[in-house]
Amino acid sequence: MADFMKVARTSDIPPGSGKTFEVGDKPIAVFNCDGTFYAIDDTCPHQGGPLGEGEVVGTVVTCPWHEWSYDVRSGVNTDDPTCKVSAYPVKVEGGDVLVAV
Repeated sequence: MADFMKVARTSDIPPGSGKTFEVGDKPIAVFNCDGTFYAIDDTCPHQGGPLGEGEVVGTVVTCPWHEWSYDVRSGVNTDDPTCKVSAYPVKVEGGDVLVAV
């Protein structure tokens, strides 16, 4: 069973946005997609851009540095399915967002 760690309150991440948190020793980007929360690695494999600062449309985040896009549900790049970042389980308890890594 995965250990979940509280990273935020649901109100800390408005719908249609993401935010980066340190979970253990990893930067993890957490996204609010119309009230459903997802978590992926924050670091874009292209050149290290911060995915948590990217633009979110639906369930796709676009890296702010070079516009590589990832599905936040799976971490898979929208143009190249062989390119992906890790995705992590998320749960909401009360108003808390918890991530397991």
